[in-house]
Amino acid sequence: MKYGTIRIPGQPTWKTPFPDGALVQVSDSLGVIGREKRQTLQAALDHGFGGLKSNHSDAFEEYEFAAPLPRAYQFLDGSAYVNHVDLVRRARGASMPKRFWSDPLMYQGGSDMFLGPTDPIAGDPAWGIDFEAEVAVITGHVELGVSVDEAADCIRLVTILNDISLRNLIPDELSKGFGFIQSKPACAMAPVVVTPDACPGWDGRKLHGVLNVDLNGQPFGRADAGEDMTFDFAELIAHAAKTRHLGPGTIIGSGTVSNRDINGGPGRPVAAGGRGYSCIAEQRMVETILTGAATTEFLQEGDHVRIWMEDDRGKNIFGTIDQHVKKWD
Repeated sequence: MKYGTIRIPGQPTWKTPFPDGALVQVSDSLGVIGREKRQTLQAALDHGFGGLKSNHSDAFEEYEFAAPLPRAYQFLDGSAYVNHVDLVRRARGASMPKRFWSDPLMYQGGSDMFLGPTDPIAGDPAWGIDFEAEVAVITGHVELGVSVDEAADCIRLVTILNDISLRNLIPDELSKGFGFIQSKPACAMAPVVVTPDACPGWDGRKLHGVLNVDLNGQPFGRADAGEDMTFDFAELIAHAAKTRHLGPGTIIGSGTVSNRDINGGPGRPVAAGGRGYSCIAEQRMVETILTGAATTEFLQEGDHVRIWMEDDRGKNIFGTIDQHVKKWD
């Protein structure tokens, strides 16, 4: 099954506190086929998905979609594609700790407000605004100390994210040794979440298929989310639950989807015949490794980012994250 959350007319939009919206059921062709104003996605995760009315079919475009979970109890973002981490360290001449290949990196992100799929990316370009295309899952209840196999059974929904990063603020924050706050603003979520049994490319622990990223109308990223994923979602969930229970509606992010080049190198732009990149920072890292300096700019006011994923028939699975950059006001 596919689900989304629509904004109810008269309720606030992205600039003010988010409403929880109304849960809708979505068809494979992205038509709205069930509505119930009293139901939210969080309530459905808590109590079950019954009660949606499905006696009509409306065009997807007739509704204004919020993030499926406009506010979530918890967002834990991993860095499951260790190729991306390796490039970060290589670009600054640092060695890669061996344990990064066996012990996942993860941080606790902000979850009180997720941007809808067409909400603007707002910020000061001097902050180094970047997108990060990634896959995410939403869990049911997860027991403390869950095994990896048990963790896989806790996955309730699959979707994609734009985990927005402010790259120029990150070094100063991390130098304090206490994690991200200012450099990680609200993420954007695709309009649709999909149950694992209905999600094309889902193998029970990871999502296979090309994660498409266009920047200003040109292909920027075509990485395969199922390749080079060092830690799958079951492993990420088990890692997060080592010392705590995870409540229903916990969002687990994969981190930036990243592929090695076919020859094992750092990857090439789409225009050069490669799979490109799922964030600007990775392209800049590759430029630094190959030429000694990064030349690609981070996002500027007016830039346009689109992120989506298709099944093997070319159908959009989760809908499209479609955002423009605007200066904060």
